[in-house]
Order: sequence, then C-alpha cells, then structure tokens
Amino acid sequence: MHAHLPVARLNIASLAAAIAAISVVGLGLALSIPLLAFELDARGISSTWIGLNTAVGGIATILCAPFLPDLVRRHGAGPMMMGAVALGAASLLAFKVTDAFILWFPLRFLFGASLCVLFVVSEFWINAAAPANRRGLVIGVYATTLSLGFAGGPAILSLVGTSGWAPYVIGAAFFFLASIPVMIGASQAPVIEKESSRGVLSLLRIAPAATLAAFVFGAVETGLVNFLPLYGLRRGLGENEAALLLTIAELGNVGLQIPLGLISDRMDRRKLLLACGLVGLAGAVLIPFLAIDGLAMMATVFVMTGIVAGLYTVGLTLLGARFDGAALATANAAFVMLYSIGLIVGPISVGTGMGLMGPHGFAVMLAAFLLVYVLVVAVQLIRDR
Repeated sequence: MHAHLPVARLNIASLAAAIAAISVVGLGLALSIPLLAFELDARGISSTWIGLNTAVGGIATILCAPFLPDLVRRHGAGPMMMGAVALGAASLLAFKVTDAFILWFPLRFLFGASLCVLFVVSEFWINAAAPANRRGLVIGVYATTLSLGFAGGPAILSLVGTSGWAPYVIGAAFFFLASIPVMIGASQAPVIEKESSRGVLSLLRIAPAATLAAFVFGAVETGLVNFLPLYGLRRGLGENEAALLLTIAELGNVGLQIPLGLISDRMDRRKLLLACGLVGLAGAVLIPFLAIDGLAMMATVFVMTGIVAGLYTVGLTLLGARFDGAALATANAAFVMLYSIGLIVGPISVGTGMGLMGPHGFAVMLAAFLLVYVLVVAVQLIRDR
C-alpha cells in the first residue's frame, strides 16, 4: 500500500514544476509582445515592420519544433527548460540595448526559439506526468494558469509602464523565476528512451482532430484577440468599451478550461472537440447580428473564446491519451508548430477579411476556420464508426 504513495506525490511535484514554469513564462511572454511593439513604435518603426518582426517569433517555433523531441531525448527535459529560460531572459534584455532594428530579427528568432522549447517541453512533461484518468483535469489546470499568466502580463505593463528598463528587467525576472520550479522538479521530468519513428506530418494523418485543433485555436484566438477591439471600434464602441469586450473574451479562457478538461475525462474527446468547434462556429455566426454594446455580445464573446480555447485543452489531452514517449514528444512538437502556423495565418486572414468585407469580415473569417475544422472532425468521426 505504502509503495504507491510516493508515486502520486512525485507526480504532483513534477506536474507542479512544469505548470508553474510555463505559467510564469506565459506572464513574461504576454508582457514582452506588447512591450516590444511599443518600443518599436516609439522608435518610429512602421506597423508593417513591427508585424513582420513579431512574425519571426512564430517562424522560429515552426523551424525549431521538429528538432525538439530528439534534443529532449539527448539532453533531458530539465536541462532543455533551464537553457531556454536563460536564453529567453537574455534575449529580452538584449532588445533594450540593441539600437539597430535589423538586429531585432535574429533576436526575435532566439526569443521565439526559447519560447518554443519552453512550450513543447513543458506540454510533453505535463502530458507524460498526468495520470490517464485525470489528464483532462490536469491540462485544464495548465491551460487556466497559462491564461492567468497571459492576462497578468499586460496588467503588469499597465503598472510599470512601457518605457525605461523596468518592464524588461521584470520580464527577465519572470523567466528566471520559472527556473526555480524546473530545478526542483527536473529529477522527476519524464525521459524519452528511443527516437520517434513518426514525423510531424504523419501525426496530422493519424490524429487530425487533435493536431488541427491547435491550428484552428491559434488562428481563431489570435484573429479574435488582435481584431475584436478594432471590430468594436468600427461598430461604434469607444476605446475603453472595446478594450473591455476583449477582457471579457479573455476571461472565457480562464473560466472554462477546467470544466472542459473534466468533461474530457468523461467522454469521447473527439466528440467534445466537435462540440467545441460547433459552439465556436455558432458564436462567430451570431456576432454580426448582435448589438455591439449589449449583454448578448459580451456573453457570446466570453463563451466563444473560452470554448475555442477548449480546442487546445482537449486537443492536448487527446494527444496524451493517444501517444507516449518519443511519439508524444513529437506529437507535442507538431501541436505547438501548428498552433504557431495558426498564429501567423489567423491575423492575416482576419485583417484581410475586414479589409475586403468591412467590419463583419472579422466574424466571417473566424467562422470559416471553425467550419473547416467541424467538417474535418465530423468526417473523421463518421469514418471511424
């Protein structure tokens, strides 16, 4: 009887280490992205160039992710996380001292690469350490703490301001704080014994519902976060009300992940992903018909954002149930990679849609992403019956 107790406790220590590390990273990331945009804007760089520089971070993720399972197998999850934390902190501070804008591109690449390592490795760690019957709950907790971290970043910026050294030092400090739980939990981190025989693309064929969930979440979420305030302004809201609408949407992320994780431990996760896609689609279709300043709009963006974020939570849980060891690390790398591609495709599509169709192009493009996803998952469920 007593032999089982330490295992549960070790698992909790290990999970807590990975979740604590990544939520602190979320905080640092959410603080740094607007901070760097403000810094470039203050230096007179055009919004197009700011966008291109930001996109380099996403490109770094897409290029680095496929190599990570092998690197984790060779060097271990703990050391990889520690190296990434140091690189993240150093590159964030380097932005402040680097005057030549051209050098911001390699810096942004390094910063993006460090974040890629942190996300892929911590999600593999969390998925591998989570007990099978509680995996959804564990990943729901992870998604919630990450959302809180993302919400906390801009809040800290609003307190310390965006000029001077303070926000950079605070951002770097968060990265270093993330290393403390990693050092404590590193000995319990999951290891990869052998190389994975599967490539990233083969996973799309094996588990399309799970892997595509990351892409659609990335595209819809970023499209929504980037353009919801602008959509509000175009439909007649003031700046404060438009910002409030986004805050309400983001609260959906925080509030709904643990319930969705719990539900995913009780039912076929692909059916739950289909349901999330359908609810998101319904929300996107509703948006143009709702009064922009009404309670129905607030409720819709709250539920829609939270349920669409569930694509990430439930998709990640499904991967953990389908794969283990090296295959799980590869699946996690594919997941983060597709999410990053979504981050690039989403804002471009939504921005273009609003350019061509006016404000409602915002909802039309979000609906299009969700519709494609719903069809893919529905076809897969019908095929597997």
